[in-house]
Amino acid sequence: MQQKWYQATEVEVDSLGQSLHFYMETMEVSHLSALAFYAAGEECYKGERFYWQNREKTMTLVGLGHAHTIQNNKKNDRFDAVEAEWKSLTKNCLKGQSELQPILFGGFTFDPQNNVAGEWTGFPEAYFALATFQLVIRDDKAYVSIHLLTQDRHGETQFEALRKERDHLVHAAQVKEVKTYSKPEISSYFEPYKDPYLASIDQVTALIKQKKADKVVIARSLALQFKEEVTAPQVLSQIIHEQPESYLFGLEHENLLFFGASPERLVKVEDGRAFSSCVAGSIKRGKTAEEDEAYGQSLLQDPKNGGEHQYVVDMIADTFRKNCVDITLPESPRLLKIRDIQHLYTPVEGQLNKDATILQLTKTLHPTPALGGVPRMEALAAIRKYEPMNRGLYAAPIGWLDAEGNGEFAVAIRSAALLHDKAYLYAGGGIVADSEPQSEYDETLVKFRPMLRALGGQLHE
Repeated sequence: MQQKWYQATEVEVDSLGQSLHFYMETMEVSHLSALAFYAAGEECYKGERFYWQNREKTMTLVGLGHAHTIQNNKKNDRFDAVEAEWKSLTKNCLKGQSELQPILFGGFTFDPQNNVAGEWTGFPEAYFALATFQLVIRDDKAYVSIHLLTQDRHGETQFEALRKERDHLVHAAQVKEVKTYSKPEISSYFEPYKDPYLASIDQVTALIKQKKADKVVIARSLALQFKEEVTAPQVLSQIIHEQPESYLFGLEHENLLFFGASPERLVKVEDGRAFSSCVAGSIKRGKTAEEDEAYGQSLLQDPKNGGEHQYVVDMIADTFRKNCVDITLPESPRLLKIRDIQHLYTPVEGQLNKDATILQLTKTLHPTPALGGVPRMEALAAIRKYEPMNRGLYAAPIGWLDAEGNGEFAVAIRSAALLHDKAYLYAGGGIVADSEPQSEYDETLVKFRPMLRALGGQLHE
């Protein structure tokens, strides 16, 4: 194995009242396939893996195994609880070298007050993992880290076994032929909540006409049944291939894989500077460049979509003004074009105040008007009343942070939950006073398309 750079450290930490020894070791390896490394953990670490790639393709992250998990059901305090435990765990870690940073990856559910039974039953309201084996690919350099947290003062024997296992995993990812995965075969699909969804559009527009809300985002699901069980590497390989311009993510929890290809950043923090994206308002792609341009221009000039977009801009900009200085905000949106859909898009950035953190920004921003509605509390109340499903991690923050407070969270849209031989796809749209059930339904069909195609299906318009 080519080994260019190497460092090992041991620190003592206090977590939840117990003293732990935190062993870390990082080495640079010759480039390997992130998906192949993820797949190398299929036998031993299924249910304990994660995958992430940012939209710019400058950062890829894979985790195999759980050195430590941070999970809770603390409702509105869940963000603070995750932050407190992570700070406690990493306060003695070496700072200043991004290659050496332990990284925490996971997500928060959309609404901790939603108790609708279904595929998300038993999933924690906050669920994060520090991987036993962490692969980071940054700017064409690959680093593999081992993390071990143990109460044993003499964890060297345990750590030596992990070194050998790491070498086997890296070897498997580098040497074995990169597998090509076929698309799953769907035996049937159905729309679990089609009628309640269509009815909810009328119910919500009536609410808005009574001035009880300005906008409410209503979502629905599409359920697929496969001919046989589908694997996590199989579906991740499809979105990696088909959605290169999006945030790509996969998070396993026991038998569930939540995965997707999101166009939308919620927040990124890098060296004290914060970035967010206002993404709201959408239209389909054209079949020709000319038709695509015409659709894009009509989106830019459409008052309904423009109004939806402005709600998001106003809310995110207000959050940045409270948490940042030196804010940059363009005067008008541009188009964000991805494979199946184009959106109105306005980037926002600023310098974090001394006390602001990525998780505090995440807590304040979620859910944006693009995912919840306006005003926030009235919209959430309407979603709880009229939306018949449990969103779980759909439309919620998913991402990572390191020991220095750098990190990035995407909004988990264009996503699906895979459970054995079934999958549940999610899509929604912003409902305003003049929304019509059929056109909103048609919009969800466009938004289902990326995950449906990755899972071997297609929708006929």
